Amino acid sequence: MIGARFGSREALFAVKCFVAAILAYYIALRIGLTRPYWAVTTSYIVAQPLAGAVLSKAVFRVAGTVLGAIAAVVLVPNLVNAPELLSLGLALWLGLCLYISLLDRTPRAYLFLLAGYTASIIGFPSVDAPGAIFTTAALRVQEITIGILCGSLIHGLVFPQTVTATLLARIDTILGDAERWSRDSLAGEADAALDRDRRRLALDINELHQLSIHLPFDTARLLPRVRTLRALQAELSMLLPLASAVDDRIEELLRSADAPRPEALALIEDVRDWLRDPPSTADRSATADALIARARALEPAPAPSMIWRDALRLSLLARLAELIDAHRNARDLRDQMRSPSRAPVTPGVAALLKRTARRPFHRDRGIALRAAGGTVATILLGCAFWIGTGWSDGAGAVLIAGVCCALFGNSDDPAPAIMAFFYGTILGLAVAAVYAFAILPRVTDFVTLAAVLAPPMLIGGMFLARPSTMLITLGALLGGLNTVGLNDRFGGSFDAFLNGGISQLVGTFFAVVTVGLFQTIGADTSARRLIRAGWRELAARSDLRGQPDAAGWVARMLDRIGLLAPRLALQGEDPGKPLLDALADLRVGVAVGELRQLRLDGSETEDALITPVLRGVGTHYRALRPNEPAPPEPELLAGIDRALTGFGASLPERHRSGVLALTSLRRNLFPQALAYQPGVEVTA
Repeated sequence: MIGARFGSREALFAVKCFVAAILAYYIALRIGLTRPYWAVTTSYIVAQPLAGAVLSKAVFRVAGTVLGAIAAVVLVPNLVNAPELLSLGLALWLGLCLYISLLDRTPRAYLFLLAGYTASIIGFPSVDAPGAIFTTAALRVQEITIGILCGSLIHGLVFPQTVTATLLARIDTILGDAERWSRDSLAGEADAALDRDRRRLALDINELHQLSIHLPFDTARLLPRVRTLRALQAELSMLLPLASAVDDRIEELLRSADAPRPEALALIEDVRDWLRDPPSTADRSATADALIARARALEPAPAPSMIWRDALRLSLLARLAELIDAHRNARDLRDQMRSPSRAPVTPGVAALLKRTARRPFHRDRGIALRAAGGTVATILLGCAFWIGTGWSDGAGAVLIAGVCCALFGNSDDPAPAIMAFFYGTILGLAVAAVYAFAILPRVTDFVTLAAVLAPPMLIGGMFLARPSTMLITLGALLGGLNTVGLNDRFGGSFDAFLNGGISQLVGTFFAVVTVGLFQTIGADTSARRLIRAGWRELAARSDLRGQPDAAGWVARMLDRIGLLAPRLALQGEDPGKPLLDALADLRVGVAVGELRQLRLDGSETEDALITPVLRGVGTHYRALRPNEPAPPEPELLAGIDRALTGFGASLPERHRSGVLALTSLRRNLFPQALAYQPGVEVTA
């Protein structure tokens, strides 16, 4: 049965977990540590299938553990005579660390998370013996560090699954998918499946970013540069707005019974052929340059009396050229990542790497503050119960509750995850009871101990490898290993086992209750906050006069779209409409950036044309409410049309740039409006 359900990867992962745990336990015993079970449980906590992920998280975890120990050493001796203040100090420390980790949203967040709950792990049990806090902290740091190092050594060096191999395979898949749906877009084959595939690119880009954090720690012989991956992410980010813009222009021209000219249709078909079978690096660049030159040659010449049909054709051909360039750049960067040399594979790659910048993320300070505040409240309420009742094992319940709130604080509804952990803890305690009082008392040497522990630990490792069973398995492993009696000497005390088990269950269940009161916001509320965050940023961008940050805007919006998709799916409704609206907002933001750049370099006359449009965009997005969607104001449409007419007096290149930005804005904000006519105001 197990053989049918699990494969060789899960089996290998389980064996490596077991070997790392037993090695950690043996080393901890040999050097005389008093609670070596911390080394065992830590080795399971750090377990990851990817070698680079294990090693990077090991660095972050060791640093976080040391920082948390320092915090405990500072807080406990100074506040031990004031239990209320000590509880407040440890609670605030954990809340602060959780807040920072939720804003970071990368694997680096483990550093802050570990610093937070390590202080609780060391601090709360040391209240009864504050004089030994330094010794206790040193022992916990050693035990946890041994577990981290053993887990990292085994998973990182024994039959490692490298981040590099996974990353390169994902890049090939993502590029293939992007080229496929770009071909479909150019063919006018837009449908629901195509929309879903395109929106998935936001999730793919976020996945690449998470993998890139581990890349410097990977064990592969030839490591791609993180800088190259950042440049690739930037080019992939532009594919979504460009492909959807080209798709929209083709659809609008066809809808108005005014199809692109035969020369443009031939160009589109040649681009589709080029995307279907990407040539080698040198041929790819030459072909892309030729296609881009053809697109520019077919563009209607800017003229003061340019009609709407020509504006749409100009927009189609210009965005098509940019789409070709983005696909060419993405392929070149993919080749660069596979190149054994650091030398750029093309001159274009060298230019792309020079302008690479850090990818910004969406940050919700309100949600992070709420999670931190809920964790602080959980610890304070737990401490009040512990101190008020005088429960000797209350410290264990409090630290478990705090750890649960911290570990699952990044979820919109942490209760189900903590409940899975709770059920796993019950299972682990049941197995631990059998081992502690029926099996382990008969064990007389270390080899026999490892042999009798192997079955549950190996089975647990196999279930730990699967995301669907990871939480309940982690609860079982931690609950069982922490109470089964893996200390420096076997005790076999039923009272200690029972009290320790009860404290774990009470602490975990208490966390379930408190997160429901303080930390649960629901997927619907979280989705609305993400949508409003995009609107607020777009309104703010429209009012700014400085240099536009187009790459930063696209990166943050794609991050929001990636966060929106799973939350909308949880509501049981079709997420397509909100996500398509988010894509329209993304394109509006790009057009706003183009108009701001024009205004920055333009004359007073152009400033007078652009500023009312940007103010109208800002006013519209500032007034939007998720429950009360409202169309843009007719005055904004009139302002866009006046600007289209006014740019006819500008220089040809600036006229072209203005028409491109204003056409994009008009199509995204007023898709149903009548065609623009020079000198005629059109109502929505």
